[in-house]
Order: sequence, then C-alpha cells, then structure tokens
Amino acid sequence: MENDIMKFVFFGTRELGAKVLESLLKSGYSPTLVITTQDKPAGRKQELFSSPVKVVALKHDLPLTQPENPAELLSYPEIQEAEFFVLAAYGNILSKELVSLPAKGVLNVHPSLLPKYRGPSPERFTLLAGDKKTGVSVMLMDEKIDHGPILAQEEFTIPAGIDHEELHLKLGEIGGELLVKTIPKWLEGKITPKEQDHSKATFTKKITKAQGRIDWNMEAEYIVRQIHAFDPWPGTYTLWKGKILKILKGSMHETLSDQAPGSIIPFNDGFAVVTKKGVLVVEQLQIEGKTPVSVKDFLLGHKDFIAASLI
Repeated sequence: MENDIMKFVFFGTRELGAKVLESLLKSGYSPTLVITTQDKPAGRKQELFSSPVKVVALKHDLPLTQPENPAELLSYPEIQEAEFFVLAAYGNILSKELVSLPAKGVLNVHPSLLPKYRGPSPERFTLLAGDKKTGVSVMLMDEKIDHGPILAQEEFTIPAGIDHEELHLKLGEIGGELLVKTIPKWLEGKITPKEQDHSKATFTKKITKAQGRIDWNMEAEYIVRQIHAFDPWPGTYTLWKGKILKILKGSMHETLSDQAPGSIIPFNDGFAVVTKKGVLVVEQLQIEGKTPVSVKDFLLGHKDFIAASLI
C-alpha cells in the first residue's frame, strides 16, 4: 500500500508523541491532520508553551488543530475520511464515537508491555518498581483505557541510572519505529489482534506533587528510584528549615548508621542522609528559590547543614 494515499489522523501531545510523529514522517507517513492539546502556561511567568507535537507539526507544515472540546472533532472532514487514527501520548480520552469512526481503528502507541502499567504514568511506575525491562505496545483502542488487543510489542532493557525523561524519549523512538513496521502489516490484514490477559493488568495513576516528597523511613534504594522516576517533575524533595530541598541526583550506599532516618551525616567530601536501610549519598541539590548546585557548593553556603535532620 502506498503511503501517500493512506488517510490517517494523528493525536499526540508529549515528547513521546513527537518522536512517534517524526518517525512516521521520515518513513513517508504524513497525517491529513495533527491534533494536540491547547498551549499551556508554564514557568514563573506563566508564558504559553506549545506541545512538542505542535512544534513538529509546524516544522513540517502539517495541518494542525487544538480543540478546546474534543467533541467538535466529529464534524471535521479529515476525521470522517480517515482510514485509521494514530494516538501517542495525547493526554485526552477519545470518545466512543471518535474511536468507532475509522474503519481500521485507532492505533495507540503505549510505553509499557501491556497489560502491565495501563494508564497515564507507565514510565514513572516502571522506574519506581525497579523493573529491569519495559517496552512499547501498539494496541488497537477500544472504549476502555489501554484495554484493547495488541498488534505489536517490543521489549527494552532499562539501563542503570536512566531517569523518566530519558526513558520517555527512548520509548518514543522505539514506539515510532515499531509503529512504522506495524501499519502496513495491519492495513494489509497480516496481523491478528491478540487480546490482553486482563487478569494480569496493573494500573497507574496521574502523578501528584505530593508523591515527590521523600519518606526517609523508606530504603535508600527506593529513594534513588524515586529521584529517577520524578525527574524533572514533580522532583524528589524533602524539607529543611521550612524550605523545600530538592534532591536532583543521588546514589545508594550500604553504610550502616545508628542515627534516625533523615539524619545528615558526613560522607567523603559531602554528605549522606540516613534511611531505613543504607544511606542516600546526595550529589546535586536545589533549595527553594535558588539554582541547582553541587554538594560541595551547597555546604560552603550552609555550614550548619551537617548534623541537621531532614523531614
């Protein structure tokens, strides 16, 4: 099937979606319409920022829309004429009416090996759990969240120390390549959709800022995973003198201490924080209202930090 005669609509917002869209374009698959969320305010000045998918669409001069109400899409001719939809990190739920429109369905690129980690935060939950492997699923959407049958999957071994943002981008690259291989096979009837084992499904939730708060009664190994999972937002943080102290980089050490969890102790040229098991060796941090600094620079400006306690 020739790529240039296929009509499909692309739904996406985040960086993963942008990676998938770029892969499609490189392989000659150009959507008749790109749909993304509206520009959102960010930063201290609350300036409006475009989604990564919008940036890619404008770069390639693709037809683009950002509906305030997704229900209005039903009247778009591109939607009515599309043979299939592609959805990748869109951020909005498609209505049953939209999902049922294209003859070849809605192909969803999901960054986990379904049925594990359905929902909005699969990469974060993967890192929090300390999983060694993850992957990407191309599934055929139905009316339930990440519930539809699988068309293709690809496994990925998680490198040590990778953070959420890096994993998100990598799975976007893998997902784009997998989708490009899957589309022609699916449209030519060479793939039989495989129903998920719903009894093995696990679910993720939208991340909140509160989840970034460190509980020093947890093990150091878990707190390191927390740092990787919540970078760059909401960040992994604790409190010192009533101010938020973000731990940007850290590692676990099996040092034993008889001090209470949260206690700050000297460690080599810097410091570590006592946890339930082991200590968290802090490498980079940021106190509220200031820029990120190394441990050495932080200690120069806060002489009373060692021997204090974090909560």
